[in-house]
Amino acid sequence: MNLQELMMELEGLGTEQTRNIYYNHGAIGPVFGVKVGDLKKLVKYVKKNQALALALYETGNHDAMYLAGLTVNPKEMTKEQLQAWVEKASWYMQSEYTVANVTAESPYAMELAGVWVQSDNEQIATAGWSVYANHLSITDDSLLDIEELRRLLHQVKETIHDEKNRVRYVMNSFVISVGCYVKELHDEAMQVAEHIGKVHVGVGQTACKVPLATEYIQKVETRGKLGVKRKTCIC
Repeated sequence: MNLQELMMELEGLGTEQTRNIYYNHGAIGPVFGVKVGDLKKLVKYVKKNQALALALYETGNHDAMYLAGLTVNPKEMTKEQLQAWVEKASWYMQSEYTVANVTAESPYAMELAGVWVQSDNEQIATAGWSVYANHLSITDDSLLDIEELRRLLHQVKETIHDEKNRVRYVMNSFVISVGCYVKELHDEAMQVAEHIGKVHVGVGQTACKVPLATEYIQKVETRGKLGVKRKTCIC
């Protein structure tokens, strides 16, 4: 399929119900309303075609942008392309998932995450924290900068409740990720989780809840899965 054919296919797969769900979650801009499961069925038509994946993201259509994130090769992304992606993201499903997941598997994960978390732009900052959380979930502990993660845990402990809405959400997710995936920092992450307690985040017209970090980490520990890495964070 070429770009035009894919866009027609996406439009045909969209439904008003799913479109409304996305808008209730905060979607901005053009949305066909395609379920993620249906998007995944189109991956085979884009995979290995980097130019087509990049073209999908450039459309500005949410469904096309999400499909781009499922199909692009993160290892071939340049720093400039990733920066352009994060600046084009208009809501959290793009910044915290599509952009963050691709960046987390790119050669520039830690470099860009370190810059993005300092941004005053909520979408960019959330992408940065989500890159950190995802990258450490797929990367061997020996390759992680433990002191940098420790510093970030301290930052979360001191500032999370004063941060912007979605930044609070991804900071909480970062603590969970450290506690679940980085054995050396498990105890410190639990201490931070206990200190921050319940994190309040506005989730729009949805029934979504912010996970309590202590409970989430404890459940992973009970299952004996602490430190077990994922093969990929793109989904």
